[in-house]
Amino acid sequence: MKLILTIAMQALLGASMTGSAFAVGECGSDLTTDINAKGEMVKDLKIDGFKPTFTYVASSESRIVMEDFTASFMTTNDGGVMTVTAGELCSGSSSGSLSLLGLSTFALGYPLLSAGALIAKEFVFASAMSEPDENDHCDLPTVKVTIYTSDIMKPPAGANPCAGTKPAAGGGFDNSPCYADDGTVPGGPQAGANVSKDYVGSMEYSGAEPITDPYFKSGLCPVNVHWHLGAEHLSDGQFDAEGHGPSDIEHRRLAAGKVRKGNLCHHYDEDVSMFTEHYEWKHCLGMEVGQTYEVHWPHSKAGACGTPNQYQSPFYDGVFCRPNILDTTVLPQMVGVQAQIFTIVNDESYYYPDLFRGMIVDGEMGKDMAVYVGSTTGTSRDNESCSMYSPITWQVDRTCHKISASSFDRMCGEMKSQRDDMSEDLHAHGSREVVDDMLAADNLSNTQHTP
Repeated sequence: MKLILTIAMQALLGASMTGSAFAVGECGSDLTTDINAKGEMVKDLKIDGFKPTFTYVASSESRIVMEDFTASFMTTNDGGVMTVTAGELCSGSSSGSLSLLGLSTFALGYPLLSAGALIAKEFVFASAMSEPDENDHCDLPTVKVTIYTSDIMKPPAGANPCAGTKPAAGGGFDNSPCYADDGTVPGGPQAGANVSKDYVGSMEYSGAEPITDPYFKSGLCPVNVHWHLGAEHLSDGQFDAEGHGPSDIEHRRLAAGKVRKGNLCHHYDEDVSMFTEHYEWKHCLGMEVGQTYEVHWPHSKAGACGTPNQYQSPFYDGVFCRPNILDTTVLPQMVGVQAQIFTIVNDESYYYPDLFRGMIVDGEMGKDMAVYVGSTTGTSRDNESCSMYSPITWQVDRTCHKISASSFDRMCGEMKSQRDDMSEDLHAHGSREVVDDMLAADNLSNTQHTP
């Protein structure tokens, strides 16, 4: 017999913070709890087996409100970490079946300590006993989560001329088969490529040359920042299939399927504390100390450069904000991406204060750069389905660097403070597999950036 109990969250959180309290709730239960600004009450919220819609609201109060459950649920509180786990579906729910309490715990942490005044839009997770196919989807029960907090400031509201400028489906930018029936390659060169020194792709490229100088010298500005789990590029001995890292975080799944992990760096050492010591994330979502991430800064001449609307999510809105400026015959001179690969460490000696505005150029950072012509990336593309956002310039740092978790978290705080809602980029995206030689341009060159 299933125990059904409607609870007040305050009662749940009154239990010992060193033990584990739990209760079971039914559909229609609205849960409310205070968030202590110093974290004594709730410092992390984890959602397992639900499709949650998170909204952050600026407020003089700090509290969490959960409502619109479409499944029964169990809540636990262990050491200040509150977990809400989906159980049996509500009668009449349109969601697919999910066994009581889920089958596993691929939960993404949502740090609430100093959480921002905007939202982590919609993240979808699935539970499974084994790894499902990368493209399968799970129809999960839902819950609405509103977090009221007051520590992130945003600029005055105003019109966003970039909103919705991403090319619509059917406009010529949809993914396309990489290879024609006769084996030829009709699309443009792809990314992320092998950027190892002396690598040469097999696709002959004769179009506009990529930008080798820093983008600002050509009038491009950054319009977004986001990152991928593992490296989408390959640099032998730096980030490759021989690299290693901590837990199987890539088993967590988002709406587009399993978050695919790319190549890993070689820094991780489980016996060194800076790779394993927990960091209390305040702004970034689902990040892990010791893990490899590839950061991308898309740049465009057509961005709303120097205005409160410069940074956009999705990044396409920033790239195409002023489309009349883009000359598609010389697109690599108009649009480019910086890429830099990091291992996250819990060590403030690796702190850099301005990761938000572009790649770091300092010492070995930016010293050994690969430049080539490619495309946009992401797991909707692979070696069968290619991106038609091509050709654009790529500038990739070949070396994997250590960077402090606090540097990343500061960047996420900056993202929350932009006029446009960048919440969809506060977590790691999946990594595209390294492109085939036949899909990689033959124009890889070397450069270096200096302060």
